[in-house]
Amino acid sequence: MQKTLFSKIIDREIPAQIVHEDSDVIVIKDINPVAPIHYLIIPKTVVKDMKDPGFDARMAAIMVKTVQYLAAQLPGDQAFNIIANNGVAAGQSVMHLHWHFISGRNIHENGFLR
Repeated sequence: MQKTLFSKIIDREIPAQIVHEDSDVIVIKDINPVAPIHYLIIPKTVVKDMKDPGFDARMAAIMVKTVQYLAAQLPGDQAFNIIANNGVAAGQSVMHLHWHFISGRNIHENGFLR
């Protein structure tokens, strides 16, 4: 199996701005941010998307805990969005599960996201 872009980042073959990392996930800054804060939460275990049988309750819980950790770093009660694109037709460009953590801009304004 060919390594995904995210696997190469996890293995330090490709540089990225790492925001957080532990034994299960890596969080990096998105290279094309849509808001002042735009991170990608990426599990270190490769699963294609949320339909992949490898995406289980344990992985979901780890990713949610990572969301909570990132949210706690925001000032006050600053709002945020979590987006998971599943499949090419939904906008997934890297076939390695990842969630977008977006904050600092209302992505529902001006028709950006509906």
